[in-house]
Amino acid sequence: MPWTKTEIQNHIKAAALLGQIKNAAFSYASKNPKTTEYELQQFILKKFQENKLKLDKDPPIVAFGTSTAIPHYFPPQDSVELKPDTLILIDIWSRLKKRNSPFADITWIGYHGKSVPMKIQRAFNTVIKTRDNCLKFIESELRLGKMPVGKDVDKVGCNVLVKAGYKKNILHRTGHSIGFHSPHGKQGHLSLKNEEPILTNIGYTIEPGVYFKGEFGIRSEINFYIIKNK
Repeated sequence: MPWTKTEIQNHIKAAALLGQIKNAAFSYASKNPKTTEYELQQFILKKFQENKLKLDKDPPIVAFGTSTAIPHYFPPQDSVELKPDTLILIDIWSRLKKRNSPFADITWIGYHGKSVPMKIQRAFNTVIKTRDNCLKFIESELRLGKMPVGKDVDKVGCNVLVKAGYKKNILHRTGHSIGFHSPHGKQGHLSLKNEEPILTNIGYTIEPGVYFKGEFGIRSEINFYIIKNK
């Protein structure tokens, strides 16, 4: 079912709060350079409580260094400390603690160090290009009066990654719909298996990523929805 005006506004409010919490988390890491993945995750959870945000069954993803190479990594209590020249990945999702409130879901990358290594920078640039090309494709389809199809958006994203030489580093689909009980909705995804058009007034993620086993991973995630007049 399409989201109502109230549901869309509640999603936007949740997304804005996630953005603030993301900023606070990176600031905390900068001021506490020996923090662990678990400690930073607990800091984020405290911010969720302060802002009256609700989680689903899983805690936020906080990953340092080689942990970022695991797409769905949840730090244990004895997780690693932050060290100089370390990649940081934060994936957070939540919703307002009220009825008619869908989730928002974002992922950001940061680097704790003076100079980002070339391999990481190239992967990051490619992932950002992938994300933006998907968005541009959606917008171009809408300008033609067409609703973009899930598999076509995924194909656009994968083409960018494959051309950059990252075919074997793609470990998940380009995006998913957003739900009320979970950040993963049931309305269809941006994947090669989905031949249905994207639905209007329902939130979706665009979250391309590349992962290098034992080294690092890069993911960037934004949310979007399409209104009725395209």
